Amino acid sequence: AEGCSVIRENIFDNRFVHFNEFIRLGANISVEKNTALVHGVEKLTGAVVEASDLRAGAALVLACASAEGKSYLLNVEHIERGYENFEQKLSLLGIKIEKILKKEEELERLKRIGK
Repeated sequence: AEGCSVIRENIFDNRFVHFNEFIRLGANISVEKNTALVHGVEKLTGAVVEASDLRAGAALVLACASAEGKSYLLNVEHIERGYENFEQKLSLLGIKIEKILKKEEELERLKRIGK
């Protein structure tokens, strides 16, 4: 996308904590106190990212779906508690999504390589 968006947060101090996950996907976001600048990028790239809450997790799923290459989203339980049949609904939209259950060691490895 082209251009720049400015987001100001005046209620919650840690609202932007999930932006680091979008940056892992290649987003160009800078945060200064309660203001975030989001600059458009040509493309996002697949990465290992973690959902920190329900809405951030859903936004990460959409970002991962638009990224080139494979992405792995950890902590999907945040999404599952708030969106019924989320995986199936995304599939109906043509988004290729697959839930993979991994052993704890594999999840830790994915976290290490993704950060």
